[in-house]
Amino acid sequence: MYVVHIASELAPIAKAGGLGDVLYGLSKELSRLGHQVEILLPKYDCIDYSLLKELQVYYRELWSYEGPYRYNNTIWSAKVDGLSVLLLEPHHPKFFFSRGHIYGSHDDIDRFLYFSRACMEFLFKSGKKPDQIHVHDWPTSIIPALIKDMYQALGFPPTSTVLTLHNIEHQGHCSPTNLSQIGLRGEDYLAPHLFQDPVQHHLINLLKGGIEYATAVTTVSPSYEKEIKTRQEGKGLHTTLIKHQQKLHGILNGIDEDFWNPETDPYIIQPFSTHPPFTEEAMLAIKKGKEKNKKELRQRLNLKADKRPLIACISRLVPQKGPTLIAAAFRHIVKAGGQCVILGSTYSPDMQALFVHLQEEHSSHPHGALFLEYNEPLSHLIYAAADALLIPSLFEPCGLTQMIALRYGTLPIVRRTGGLSDTVSDHNGFVFEQPKVDEMIPVLDQALSLWKKSPALWQEKQKEGMSQDFSWKHAAKVYLALYESLKP
Repeated sequence: MYVVHIASELAPIAKAGGLGDVLYGLSKELSRLGHQVEILLPKYDCIDYSLLKELQVYYRELWSYEGPYRYNNTIWSAKVDGLSVLLLEPHHPKFFFSRGHIYGSHDDIDRFLYFSRACMEFLFKSGKKPDQIHVHDWPTSIIPALIKDMYQALGFPPTSTVLTLHNIEHQGHCSPTNLSQIGLRGEDYLAPHLFQDPVQHHLINLLKGGIEYATAVTTVSPSYEKEIKTRQEGKGLHTTLIKHQQKLHGILNGIDEDFWNPETDPYIIQPFSTHPPFTEEAMLAIKKGKEKNKKELRQRLNLKADKRPLIACISRLVPQKGPTLIAAAFRHIVKAGGQCVILGSTYSPDMQALFVHLQEEHSSHPHGALFLEYNEPLSHLIYAAADALLIPSLFEPCGLTQMIALRYGTLPIVRRTGGLSDTVSDHNGFVFEQPKVDEMIPVLDQALSLWKKSPALWQEKQKEGMSQDFSWKHAAKVYLALYESLKP
């Protein structure tokens, strides 16, 4: 099977969220199973080029279009941890991907529409014949329409398309003229069965159009697939998703267990194995490993070395993640006999102000620490050191942090939603129903009490969590079965 992914992110070289992790993990497992996988990505100036191997020009003189103008592009090839990556570099006067970031420009719509059209020009002109083209979220959701309405008429071979919805909150609203800029008659797509937004009828909705045109649509967990077909969670697309529910599939993401492995993790102080069997000796080694990492973390963060449970939160501090709940939990935990560490970053001035205030309020606190930054090495140490991980999301398509926590013997405390529902229960963690402080606090108290008073029951939850397989092995096989079923 020859699979081409076209996306805006890829961990670890260009990552803004879970999409990058998913694409990396799925591609790596498909490659391990012997399938040919190529990933098309913009050649951002902010890529971590130190992680690229064998970077070289792959295809020159790739001409693509924006309105009446023709622009040259270069395709570069590279290896990322053995994966074949193709980077598209536009020679465009607006320097689309030389902005120092992945998202956040005023012309993001134009940037990714141009990228999508140029990717199809490349696949067509280079003579590639993938069995499957897999696109991700709104930035590349125009591609199924480009294939069907433009490139098949030019002779591009019949190819099925899969669109994965990583988070339908972001949908790519734009004007019909944006589609006209890449060679489609934009006004023709302003129809309810095509790209017309279901709420703002004068606008194009790129994600909606992708759902209409793709051969199959996947979500990143079974529960999220059910939730987005409701008015409350569908973000305006629930009727479209119900209409196409026969081609909608909820497939639970995995994690890269080579990268997230406490036995080999280079960022932690004391390695420990969390794979079965869980003999008394093995559980003692896990306990000692976590204690040594906790000691190191406390020293680094100037936290007091008391016999207290350590509850952490590692999260983007955005509305989806429940930041006001995170702040309330921090205050409660440090008062109720626990320690709390928050590691998170945000682009929102309001969120930044909220957590800077919390940070100043607890400066030099012996039982609380906040770090408002992205810090990969510190996150690994926190996973290994913490007793529990708080994830109070308002909605969560899948979530990876709870799976990572369970792999490190750390119990998740979660709000029951999306992928959190599919991975965490009262057997391997702690769950509350509604995203409300008065529902979260009793569950926090339950976790603090269990750690202090019932270490044997705490250990049983750990065993249950560590017994689960959250690798990409299962999900990759489900995707392969889907790809096979879609072959033209």
